[in-house]
This record gives sequence, structure tokens and C-alpha cells, in this order.
Amino acid sequence: MLPKVHMLALLTIGCLLCTCQVQAQSAGRQYSLGFYQPVSDSTNYHSSLRDYMVQPVFALPDDTTKKRSWFHRKLFREHLLEFSGEDYEFYASFLPDLQVGHTNRNGTTWLNTRGVVAGGKIGDNLTFYTEFYENQGKFPKYVDEFGRANHVVPGQGEWKDYSNGKAFDFAYASALVDYRAGKHFNFQLGYDKNFIGDGYRSMLLSDVPFNYPFFKIVANVGRIQYTTMWAQFIDMRYPKASYDNGYRKKWGVFNYLDWNVSKKFSAGLFGGVIWQDSDSLGKRGFDMSYINPIIFLRPVEFSVGSSDNAILGLNLKYAVSRNSAVYGQFLLDEFKLSEFTKGTGWWGNKFSGQLGFRSNNLFKVANLNGLTEVNAARPFTYSQRTSLNNYGHYNQPLADPLGANFVEWVNIVDYRYKRWFLRGEVMYAHYGLDTANTNYGKDIFKSYYTRTQDFDNKIGNGLGTNLLYLQGTLAFLLNPKYNLRLETSVIARRESNDLGRTSELIFQVGLRSTFRQLYYDF
Repeated sequence: MLPKVHMLALLTIGCLLCTCQVQAQSAGRQYSLGFYQPVSDSTNYHSSLRDYMVQPVFALPDDTTKKRSWFHRKLFREHLLEFSGEDYEFYASFLPDLQVGHTNRNGTTWLNTRGVVAGGKIGDNLTFYTEFYENQGKFPKYVDEFGRANHVVPGQGEWKDYSNGKAFDFAYASALVDYRAGKHFNFQLGYDKNFIGDGYRSMLLSDVPFNYPFFKIVANVGRIQYTTMWAQFIDMRYPKASYDNGYRKKWGVFNYLDWNVSKKFSAGLFGGVIWQDSDSLGKRGFDMSYINPIIFLRPVEFSVGSSDNAILGLNLKYAVSRNSAVYGQFLLDEFKLSEFTKGTGWWGNKFSGQLGFRSNNLFKVANLNGLTEVNAARPFTYSQRTSLNNYGHYNQPLADPLGANFVEWVNIVDYRYKRWFLRGEVMYAHYGLDTANTNYGKDIFKSYYTRTQDFDNKIGNGLGTNLLYLQGTLAFLLNPKYNLRLETSVIARRESNDLGRTSELIFQVGLRSTFRQLYYDF
């Protein structure tokens, strides 16, 4: 399924141009491979649940002994506004993301983003932040085609026409409030993203799609961390119930139990249910049956007489050394053992998985990090009877951006030297696309009732397609507080199948900031 593996391995070693790497001692947003330390002693450290309240900490040379001007400090060391007192902290900064580039398929590309961030702490237990972005941009052709087909900018919500239909105009915001109740409980109320896993992708719950509202409870007791989250998602595909109600809504509840079995090994058990919100007749809505944070979801889903979309998953990690870890995931959507043992490729056996390896300080070189992982999903995994019950939000999957009916191999290397950052990525994928009036299970927003066949379903069915994605970026960090940097990148993307081959070469330079994780490698 993955031909020319040896060639891709060489490309991985050779492709060492990059965005930013950051280092931190606790979980947070993944902006570099070195951000998560796969320490061998993980007794009280849970790396698989990403905490978006934690901001990355850059380790830069200390020059505080030198007297610096206000302008120098604000440009290179501090937020634009910083206030602190005995029991409070506050910061705010302007977040530019200004890029210009060129692609052989869409001519000149550009991005004009003006953002602001504000956050702080009140007392010892209450932390908060909020961000807002106003954007206009003309994207590479493959991103532009995705946006026009799905009516969203990847990970950033809905757009409207700009520059006579040649570009997109879009805006979005995020916010999170975290309250720590003693040493055992955290309560989070947010409009943001979530991620479960130790890899670059997540087959359980990822930060690929747009923001959504959620309420989360995290409990830490000894070596166990238990999380329950309730969230509301948007379905843009299903017809609106009424103009006043806007897009159709759906609800999700997720439980995740992470157990550090030993100093080296951790295991996480994941469960979730997606169900549709009320329709024009006022049916359903938020189901109080799912309000209990410690209940087993599958029996509840069955007891309410519904066929909601219930999923189960497993996350595993083993630290082979202080700086290296093997990790994996398995998600079960639907399964029938009798059909599986027959080997008939029954459409209803829907599952996905991940296997990866990551290491920091490769070859004993400080700040040189690497990751390689394989992800795969059988046809129709994450799909449902309608898009109102599928595992998606704002026309993007809640797991891997490739949806289902795919296998991919992702390789990333990054390196930091003082304020210089390098990052390289090689991604190869094989998947099956649909042609006219067919459904081979890649598009999770299509109803599985429209499937082309019941049996002989395997990865690559349909229009077998290969995708090769290469990216290299070089960046110079200006201000570590909000990741202000000068950046240049080169992207090569090639998609090929029996109908032809499409290649795109993209060059970009810009002044960038923020710690957003946006995925364009699809």
C-alpha cells in the first residue's frame, strides 16, 4: 500500500526546512515535535490530553542584565501589554500573519491576518485567554478548491467572497476559561479545539476542524486522569430546519481515562457519542441521559432507543528512553466479528488505527526532533446515516483530515538553534476517491446508505489515488511570547491517479505570529 518506502525515508532526512519549535515542561498546543517530552518517568504526567491553556515556553539566552529600550523589549521579549499584581496577571498582543507567495497553479497568493490575543490569571486558580482574527487571503489552488467545495477555510470556519471572487474573507475567535478546584479537578469552558493522542494526527479526537463550544471536567487522582467533555458541533451539509435557527447542530459527549500503568507505559480508554440536535418540530436536543460524567456511554446510547453514533478507542504510549516513545491508537466505530472472520470486506466493519515513533534530541543533538507515524481508516469509518450523526464538524472530520478509506505515512523533523528554526515534512497517502454516483467511503459526510457495495470494501477502493506532500520552512524568531517570526517556506504537492496528475509548487514568505495549529497537509 506504501510503495517506494525507501525513497520517502531518504526524502525525510533531506527535507529539513521549517516552522517554529517550542519547548515546555507540560502539555499544551503542539507547535513542534519537541513540545511533548516523552519522558521515561511519566508517573504524574499525562501527555495524550492536550491542554490548550498552557502556552509554549521558549528557552532563549538570558540578556536581562542588559538595559533595553521599551521598543526592544516589546518587539523581542514581551507582550505589547503586560500587567501583574499580587493576585492577578494580564497580557495582550497584536497578532499579525502577513504572507505573500506564488504557486504554479494559482499565481500570486497572499494572506492578510490581523489578530489580537488577551489573557491572564486571577488568583491562583482562574486562568483565561481569548483570541480574535480578521482575515483575507488568496490560497494555493488545492486549498482554494477545498474551500470552495466545502465552504470553509481549513480549520478556520466559513468564508465569503473577496477581491471579485478570487480570495476569501473570514473571521473567527477562540476563548477558554480554566478553573482549578483544588489539586484534583480542573473545569474548562471554551470555544476552541481539542486533541487526544501522542502523535501528529489523532484518530480519536483532533484539532483539525473549526472551533466549537465545550465544557470539560478533568480529574487527576494518582496515576489516573479522567476527562469528560460535552460539546456542540455544526453540520453545514444537512438542510437547515429554519432560517432563524441557522445551520443544524449536533451534540457530542466524550470520556477519556488515561492511566500511567508504570513509569514507561500509559494506556488511555476513549468513548464518545454524537447525536443530532432538535429539528423544526422541537425533537431531541441535548439529551440529559448523557449528563452523568462517569457513566458508560454505550449502554446509555442503547437504552434511549436511538442509534446515535457511538465510538470506542484506545491510546497507548511506551517510552523506550527518556527522549523517545512508541505510541498508537485504535478506534472502533462498528464491528461484526462473524463478518470479520469471513474476510468478506463487509462495509460495516469500520475502524481506524495509528502507529508512530517520536524522539527528541536525535543522535544526541540538542533540539533535533523527529517523528514518523502511519495512520489508516477503513472505508465508511466515522460516517453515519446522515451528516447529522457523523464524526465531523464544519465540513471537516473530527479525526484525520483525510477522512476515511486511506492510509498515510507522516514524517517530520525539526531543529532549533538559538532563534533559528527548521522544520521538514514528508507525507505520503493512498486513498480511494469517488467518481460520479459512487460512494466508496472516503467522504465521511456522505450517508453510508448510499454505499456502492456491501462487500469487498478495502482501503483504496474507488479511484485509487496517491498523494505526496513535501514542506520545508525556515524561520527566525523575533518574540517568543507570541511566536512573532520571519518565515519562508516551500511546499510541493502531487496528487495522481488514473485520471491524471496534479502538481503544485508553492513559495511563501511572511511575518507571522500566534501558536495556532492549522493543517494544510492534505
